[in-house]
Amino acid sequence: MTKLDLATMGTVHGVGLGPGAQDLLSVRADRLVRGARHVAFFRKAGRPGQARTLVEGMLAADVIEYPMEYPVTTEIALSDPGYNAALSPFYETAAAHLADLARAGHDVVVLCEGDPFFYGSFMHLHTRLLGHVPVQVVPAITGMSGAWTATDRPITWGDDVLCVLMATLPEPELARRMADADALVIMKIGRNMPKVRRALEQAGKLARAIVVEFAAMPGQTVTPLVDLSPDHPAPYFSIVVVHGQGRRP
Repeated sequence: MTKLDLATMGTVHGVGLGPGAQDLLSVRADRLVRGARHVAFFRKAGRPGQARTLVEGMLAADVIEYPMEYPVTTEIALSDPGYNAALSPFYETAAAHLADLARAGHDVVVLCEGDPFFYGSFMHLHTRLLGHVPVQVVPAITGMSGAWTATDRPITWGDDVLCVLMATLPEPELARRMADADALVIMKIGRNMPKVRRALEQAGKLARAIVVEFAAMPGQTVTPLVDLSPDHPAPYFSIVVVHGQGRRP
C-alpha cells in the first residue's frame, strides 16, 4: 500500500472484548466500541452472538452492524473436508466486505471474544486483510485467564510448564501432553468432556482438574471435575484447568 492509500482508507480494528464482562475491557477497546460507526461480529445463525451480547448498551444509536453468520459450527467434524470447504468462502466474503468498507474510508470494529489472536475467528480475517487495508488488533484478557482467576488460585508456580490443549485432539495425544505438562488449560470442551476425563485419568491429573463454566460471566461456576457426573453436559463456555504445583518460596 502507498502512503496515499493509507491516508484515504479506514482501518479494520480487531477488538478483543475479554472473557465476558464489560468492565474487563481495556480502555482502548472500550473507546473503540463506543465510538464505532461500523461494527462486525461473528455469530451462529439464529443467535445474537456472544460478542454482540457483551457490548449491549455500549454501541452508538446510529451504528451500522454487520453480523457474520457461520455456515457451519459443530454440524460437520473438523476432520471432514467439507468443514474447510464451507468456512473458507465464508471468511473470504466477510473479509471482502470489511475491505470494501475500509477502502471507502470507513473504520470498522470487529468484536472478538477473548483475545483476537488466541484461537479467535478474527485470525482468519486478519490473514486475508493484511497487506490490503490497514488492520489493527487490540489485545484482551483471555478466556483462560478469566477461568483460572475464577478458581482463586495461581495457575503456575516457579518453573511450571503450562500447556494449553484443545479437547478436539485425539485421546492418546491429549493424555500424552497432559502427562508431560505441570499445569493445564483445556478448551473447546463441549461433547469432548468424556474423552477429556479419560485422558486426565490416564495422565494422573483427574483429581486436580477444575471445570470453570461461564468464567467472568453471569452464571459462573467452579467445580472439581470429579464432582460432576460423567454425562454432565459442558456448555460452550467451559474450560478445564489443572493448577501447577511448582517451586515457591
